[in-house]
Amino acid sequence: MTRREDPRIAAVVWDALGDASSVANIGAGTGSYEPRDRDLIAVDPSQVMLAQRPTGAAPATRGFAEQIPLEDASVDAAMAVFTDQHWDDCVQGLAEMQRIARRRVVALTINHEIGDRFWLIRDYLTRYRPLRSVSGGLWELGLEGGADVRAVPVPWDCVDGFFRAFWRRPRAYLDPRVRAGISVFRRLDPAYVEESMQWLASDLASGLWRERHDDLLDVDELDLGIRLIVWTK
Repeated sequence: MTRREDPRIAAVVWDALGDASSVANIGAGTGSYEPRDRDLIAVDPSQVMLAQRPTGAAPATRGFAEQIPLEDASVDAAMAVFTDQHWDDCVQGLAEMQRIARRRVVALTINHEIGDRFWLIRDYLTRYRPLRSVSGGLWELGLEGGADVRAVPVPWDCVDGFFRAFWRRPRAYLDPRVRAGISVFRRLDPAYVEESMQWLASDLASGLWRERHDDLLDVDELDLGIRLIVWTK
């Protein structure tokens, strides 16, 4: 299991929720990044994921971001963390979060213009294509004027094993267990992934990776395009 909340990123999300006492977590999965000190309801389309929520987790219901099974203005805040890439319609999902939230919408997402410059994509996974993001939905819904968009740097020792988390620990990507927790790898052809990882292993063994990225080894955190979008009514 390589996916679990990083406390530093969690603190940023929880702070953005402000004084919201009731929260809906959209695309909640197993419950990472859910604040434990609020009245929370989790929404996720996958019964398999909901079944994996730990004992004592907030109550959950099955539902899609594009059609959230909650009433208008039924919670103080709606949150979504690294889930919009799985939505069919990010604009509709964002509109639904706006509909159910009385005060604010908080979404942790990716700005692909920045995030896709990541060395793993540029040098090894060149067949990768950007995933969906709620970022564009702000403009389509006319919400950009009221949205606060904040960069969330990724610490070098991030404990949440998402796609860009191992930017200073490249050997981690060679571990099939790490890749199994990253949806990007599941969407690529397995033979292509294996070939790409062989190239990475070769460059690590020869010292070429270090030669190319020596400037990263003394950096404690890096902007990899992760953005926290906070829209307040």
